[in-house]
Amino acid sequence: MPAKSFARESGGATSPQADPQKTTSGIYWARLHIRSAPGARQDKMGGKLKVAGFIALGAVAGALTTIQLTAFARNTLAPLPLDELQQLAAVFGMVKSDYVEPVDEKKLITDAISGMVSGLDPHSQYFDKKSFKEFREGTTGRFVGVGIEIGMEDGLVKVVSPIEGSPAFRAGIKAGDLITRIDDTAVKGLTMDQAVKRMRGEPQTKVVLTLFRKSENRSFPVTIVREEIRVQSVRAKVIEPGYAWLRVSQFQDRTIDDFSRKMEEIYKQEPNLKGLVLDLRNDPGGLLEGAVALSAAFLPSDVTVVSTNGQIAESKATFKAAPEYYIRRGGPDPLKKLPATIKTVPLVVLVNEGSASASEIVAGALQDHKRATIMGAQTFGKGSVQTVRPLSGETALKITTARYYTPSGRSIQAKGIVPDVWLDETADGNVFAALRLREADLEKHLATPDEKKDEAREKARDEARKRLEEQQAKSRDPIKPLPEFGSADDFQLMQAINQLKGKPVAVSKAVIERNAEAKTQ
Repeated sequence: MPAKSFARESGGATSPQADPQKTTSGIYWARLHIRSAPGARQDKMGGKLKVAGFIALGAVAGALTTIQLTAFARNTLAPLPLDELQQLAAVFGMVKSDYVEPVDEKKLITDAISGMVSGLDPHSQYFDKKSFKEFREGTTGRFVGVGIEIGMEDGLVKVVSPIEGSPAFRAGIKAGDLITRIDDTAVKGLTMDQAVKRMRGEPQTKVVLTLFRKSENRSFPVTIVREEIRVQSVRAKVIEPGYAWLRVSQFQDRTIDDFSRKMEEIYKQEPNLKGLVLDLRNDPGGLLEGAVALSAAFLPSDVTVVSTNGQIAESKATFKAAPEYYIRRGGPDPLKKLPATIKTVPLVVLVNEGSASASEIVAGALQDHKRATIMGAQTFGKGSVQTVRPLSGETALKITTARYYTPSGRSIQAKGIVPDVWLDETADGNVFAALRLREADLEKHLATPDEKKDEAREKARDEARKRLEEQQAKSRDPIKPLPEFGSADDFQLMQAINQLKGKPVAVSKAVIERNAEAKTQ
């Protein structure tokens, strides 16, 4: 698993409409960490009211989903299997009357529904009151907290970055600060999720964070008043004259507005931009409209970005690089102010095993249209679409209803996007890549007709696990985490810049070794 997990002290989820919804997506590590993200939208496409939006937590921890809503009801009732229902009722009665302790009958029903749905595939899920509330909160990209992006280091919470304008930012918390206590609770021993939950709370409530600042070699408390935070999903900077880096960490409600603003800032600084790196590493997905819009920013007008297909009529759709497919509620086109040169600027897209769903849609569209060079590692491979249908005001069902396809008609289900240029995580090779789970590793995943067991990948995973175990046995020091994305030590980013400049690129040693081994067999 990665030595460094990453999250926002938010947690998060948001607000679906009372309509059926569709989703695509997925991802996560060998040991799992959950993240979620954003929004909802309504457009008229082909005479039907369609809503693109929403990200959901999947049945597998950390699985994210891009959701498209269809605003009409369907009668899907079929004849019920009476014998099996009678058996279910009989079991319910026995458990209710004979179990050693009293059992809440509502919980029994909820557990029965959950079991029925989770048995379908890793991404179908029943949302009870609590999980549906979390889902609705997270889809907006807003949460109540202190406003910091965090990671884990030496068992402590490390501040990756305070969110600009947040309570943490105003309180002077800096990147690199280590949080040792949250109120009266020591952080050492807490999981990422446990730390996140303790930093969340109600608006206008206080939380005391005890920080250790290495640069000053001191610990000190900071009292922060929680408030609603809007997560920043886009970061960007000029790496060197003529070359810029833009990272999308997930596709949220305001991601495309933020993307447009960041690109305008880049072009003001570098009017004659020579190359751009679009960083989608560890981007677990998000809003379908965001994926369509981001692709449209770089593609010719009206070309296909993604299509979906399933048994029900509303699952059959094609999304194109045109404003009507991503503008919400007749609002302004967020891409309109971008310079025309963005359509032709040399482009590299960085991806890895953590790139899933909406980020795979973008990478696949740009690759199929030969608009960008895809570099990094094979992506997660979540090529299915889920529909979220509210059952009541407080519960809902997320069920797989379709597969999605890249513009050339490729299904990436259990395959992912294969990069044009493979890169290792560091100059010394891969550290954690082989340990990360992908769609094909998940039990009950949707299989494809030509799916084969990847023996080379399983061998690489075993070897990586052994190396890490040996390293841990030799030293008590924790394994060094990978450099932060976008930093001066980001090896893959430096290779992407070399690609844009036409300089030599250090391609993956693991792939070279695997190819050489295959030739000798």
